Amino acid sequence: MSGLILKLAPHERVLINGAVIENGDRRSRFSIVSPHANILRLRDAIHPEDASTPVSRVCYIAQLVLSGDTTAEEAEPQLLRGIEQLSQVLTDLDSRNLLNRASEAVMNGEFYPAMRHLRALLPREKRLLAVTRQ
Repeated sequence: MSGLILKLAPHERVLINGAVIENGDRRSRFSIVSPHANILRLRDAIHPEDASTPVSRVCYIAQLVLSGDTTAEEAEPQLLRGIEQLSQVLTDLDSRNLLNRASEAVMNGEFYPAMRHLRALLPREKRLLAVTRQ
């Protein structure tokens, strides 16, 4: 059986097909077998006002697919264009690998892994922006 394995901490919240679900007092593990369910861990969510940097904006587009606020067909070209633009700036090997994985995930319709790979770039972006502001 394949699909998404969702591990939730006590009282962690997740958005599934528009409904916010809160875990109970114990850790839980769920296997999501429906291939087209819209699932977003709320701890991974980026608030619209916080999508203010290039990487966070691309992450936010992936998040919109996961929350069901846009379709994969609408988001895919925007995501691939954003990833391409990021690859022109983030040229180190580790960033390139993350961007390549994110791009492959988008092309395979796997938006949660795409968002996870892109989120891994947020600390690096924060450091780069801090250096350029000095």
